[in-house]
Amino acid sequence: MILLSFDTEEFDVPREHGVDFTLEDGMKVSVEGTNRILDVLKQNGVKATFFCTGNFAKNAPEVMQRIMNEGHEVACHGVDHWQPKETDFAVSKQIVEQVTGRQVYGYRQPRMFPVSDEEIEKAGYRYNSSLNPAFIPGRYMHLTEPRTWFMKGGVMQIPASVTPLIRFPLFWLALHNLPQALYHWMVRRVLSKDGYFVTYFHPWEFYDLKEHPEFKMPFIIKNHSGRQMMQRLDSLIKMLKDRNHEFITFTEFVNRQHV
Repeated sequence: MILLSFDTEEFDVPREHGVDFTLEDGMKVSVEGTNRILDVLKQNGVKATFFCTGNFAKNAPEVMQRIMNEGHEVACHGVDHWQPKETDFAVSKQIVEQVTGRQVYGYRQPRMFPVSDEEIEKAGYRYNSSLNPAFIPGRYMHLTEPRTWFMKGGVMQIPASVTPLIRFPLFWLALHNLPQALYHWMVRRVLSKDGYFVTYFHPWEFYDLKEHPEFKMPFIIKNHSGRQMMQRLDSLIKMLKDRNHEFITFTEFVNRQHV
């Protein structure tokens, strides 16, 4: 089972590098990137889960409609990606459900910051995907946390996939910078060990970042961005489809675990 996901947020990375960047600027980049992602998914006939900020949902209702029309799941990703608040769990759910007209079951905290399990459950979520249990010094250093799904109270925790033993992360930066054959091999290792694979990307990775030096983006983020990233995502999906792996939404995954 393949749990493909996208943190559908307003692009704010230039702000991390001291660039004055407005919400309108960020939305322009993310809307274009989201549509490119949707094009790749549509061409391959696969489903994914889009974790959307309140800002994105409010400012791009037509893209939200396209996500739903094409069979994907919408989940929550806070309200303002640049300034996460403790009240985001509930407010994000209210905004996204109002925009979509659908009940939302999942949450992922911006930048994979820690979240309150009690608040997540209280807000009515069935699953939380805010953990990257990788071997990366800093906020992703979670060596004592489980690699695979587990329960906390009534909420399923669905960590991003990392390789067995050394816990190498297979999230977005890995696909940008590793040789594709190596990345594909590591994904297959995870699938053979765990039976499923969870990864995530962002819409702005599919925007042509190299054409915008004013964003002051690091090379490891710009590397293979834009149309090259569309090709890399397409190749990954085709490799997995050729091996008869099924692409499902996070809620479908939760339902199959009978919890």
